[in-house]
Amino acid sequence: MAKVKKEGIMRESFGSWTRTGSPWVWLNAGAVAISVVMVIGLLALIAVRGLGHFWPASIIEADVRAADGSLHHITGELTDSLTVPAEQVRASGVAIPADQETVTRYLVKIGNRDVYGTDFRWVLKDQIENADYPEALMAVERREWGNFYGYLISVKQDGQVIAQQAVGENSIWPEFEKRIARALTIHEEIYQIEKHEIGRINYAMERLRLKQRSLELKGKDTPQAITEIQTERRVLDAEYKVLQQKLGDLYVEANRDSFVAQAMDGQQIEVSVSKVVRAFQPNMMHLGNKIVFYGEKLWEFMTDEPREANTEGGIFPAIFGTVMMVLLMSVMVTPFGVIAAVYLREYAKQGFVTRMIRIAVNNLAGVPSIVYGVFGLGFFVYFLGGHIDDLFFPEALPAPTFGTPGLMWASITLALLTVPVVIVATEEGLARIPRSVREGSLALGATKAETLWRVVLPMASPAMMTGVILAVARAAGEVAPLMLVGVVKLAPSLPLDGNYPFIHLDQKFMHLGFHIYDVGFQSPNVEAARPLVYATALLLVIVIALLNMSAVAIRNHLREKYKSLEM
Repeated sequence: MAKVKKEGIMRESFGSWTRTGSPWVWLNAGAVAISVVMVIGLLALIAVRGLGHFWPASIIEADVRAADGSLHHITGELTDSLTVPAEQVRASGVAIPADQETVTRYLVKIGNRDVYGTDFRWVLKDQIENADYPEALMAVERREWGNFYGYLISVKQDGQVIAQQAVGENSIWPEFEKRIARALTIHEEIYQIEKHEIGRINYAMERLRLKQRSLELKGKDTPQAITEIQTERRVLDAEYKVLQQKLGDLYVEANRDSFVAQAMDGQQIEVSVSKVVRAFQPNMMHLGNKIVFYGEKLWEFMTDEPREANTEGGIFPAIFGTVMMVLLMSVMVTPFGVIAAVYLREYAKQGFVTRMIRIAVNNLAGVPSIVYGVFGLGFFVYFLGGHIDDLFFPEALPAPTFGTPGLMWASITLALLTVPVVIVATEEGLARIPRSVREGSLALGATKAETLWRVVLPMASPAMMTGVILAVARAAGEVAPLMLVGVVKLAPSLPLDGNYPFIHLDQKFMHLGFHIYDVGFQSPNVEAARPLVYATALLLVIVIALLNMSAVAIRNHLREKYKSLEM
């Protein structure tokens, strides 16, 4: 009897505990905790895999015994390891002890792609013999063909040897570094001339050509106007010839020096110093040197342009394009979303049509993004852009100006994609403002427009910023629609430069999301691209977080500013 009574009490206690809702609170708390742990774990994985790529790894020199018993020399970095079943290795003809169940494989970055045709090679741990880490081994990061690993033999100037050493020595390394520093200085001068000065002249020449064509179409190509254009063109031609002569001299200077190095198979290779980005000897570096090197590589990754099919160099154009597109999208989506929400909440008659519009807005938020991309390509690019070219840029036809994918159409497409989010968030903010606030303002003599502009909208501004934050978070990570309306693998120039009109909304641009897709799935060198995928993904998360934190800071400021109005 006591047992039955005790069970009844426990059942009643559990029932009352369940009715309080505590189980659901604990269930939600557990789900949130698991989600947070998973997100932190994912970010930690991306950070370790991505940021570890820039650390200067030691270079190993070893012999690898092949299946036939012969030895092959190998030099490179151990970049990854993988444990595989021994049976899988035995099937390839490699002798593995019968009692061994698993085998460890190392992925060695051997570099020297121009010599061996590949950057990476898988090696079994059991096949490695006589492993060593000689201090004289060097890694040379080149502008083409990836890294070169080997021993420095000699330094040449105009084909003549000016410094030489035996294999394994390190006496001419200071001379080698001095030549590299000189070549980098010349390369920077060449870059400035080609990218900026000659680029400015080419841009001005193209504008003169379009100006002359415009005069011809309008029938205003008088001899005086043509003479003025030809005079300007001659001035630009004279500047171009001076720069071209200077550029030729710099190229001669840049190609003056070269070096000879020995690869892992004993082959001696001569490389122009002008092709070298940096050379270093990681086996000689202490911790301080490695930290400095790591900082330089990380800074280069964030500020330099990509090279080698986006598997080397930096991703600054992609960072710039992503931020600029998101800012333009925010400027476009905010007024349209706010105006639509104000009309629906403050002016529209609440009835069947208004309910249908709200349902349509909510449904638009769930439309797949690629549909917006197809719409943007068909309507904005081909229809609207084509008519803009016919009306305002006939001199450039048949080459399109706005009738081709570009930054403006990408921003407008993403603004259209995210405007439902802003409408819903703003309308909810307007609905939370008490009716008494509006009536008090009207009672004091303010018009409805003044009440809306000076009272209602300031109080609803935190909700507007919430909508913008959600829009930024979604737009910054979208890739599918951008592939159709403006994003490219490699953009030759930034959409913002020193040439009039300074912001070139018709230009194509790079994007971090598309860069991840391109490097991860379209790269011809998968092993070299894999760590860059992680690094770029981490950077994209950081960029989105910074954009969101900026919007959150603005929202919090507005919330504090207008808190007194809500009380």
